Amino acid sequence: MNSTGPTPCSRSWSISEDSLRRYVHFASESCIQELLSASDSNRFGNVGNDGWKILTDLDNGVEISKRRSGSFHTFRSRWLLRSVSPQQFITVANAIDAAKQWEQDLVEARYIKDLEDNLSIIRLRFGENSKPLFRNREFIVYERRETMEDGTLVVAVASLPKEIAAGLHPKQNNAIRGLLLQSGWVVEKLEDDSCMVTYVVQLDPAGWLPKCFVNRLNTKLVMIIENLKKLAQGCPADGDK
Repeated sequence: MNSTGPTPCSRSWSISEDSLRRYVHFASESCIQELLSASDSNRFGNVGNDGWKILTDLDNGVEISKRRSGSFHTFRSRWLLRSVSPQQFITVANAIDAAKQWEQDLVEARYIKDLEDNLSIIRLRFGENSKPLFRNREFIVYERRETMEDGTLVVAVASLPKEIAAGLHPKQNNAIRGLLLQSGWVVEKLEDDSCMVTYVVQLDPAGWLPKCFVNRLNTKLVMIIENLKKLAQGCPADGDK
């Protein structure tokens, strides 16, 4: 059982916007490197020694895999999206749009603060009528978007430390503040306006939840690329984010 539920009295840190920006830059750089590494390793069935175990390898260009990382698994999906350009996909794959595909019971998804053009703080909140794994839960995350020298697009999303999150947005009512330990997208351009999309997620919803349920949830989150693919196909081919 996961016993990382909220404590009766939690600390909060009040930091300047400049300090927050520096922290998020540092933390997100590590997340970006992890995402790039995940997108390169065990490329479609190639056996490696990096801990990834392939769960599903489908004929339509889809691969689902997982890796043990601490108490929870990290899950990864890779999809070959034909006739979908990186720009089309990334237009719909920001953290808020992605979150709306995770769970229909999401009641609020909004930007708290824009630190830079490519760096934001976001709140995701689920209501009391949501399904048990998300009921009364909220996540305070950063979103960083970067374009690599080779044109690869990366979107890194992860929770802020609880103390910093509490200073930015105090926890309200009986909400349980979960942790998105790491997540994000790597979108690589291919020929014929197609792209390879890698999605990685490791989530701790917090509270009293069996870890098998949490890991099952992570598997479900990985599958959101199918929904985003449908949205992306409806965007103009030359659409800019």
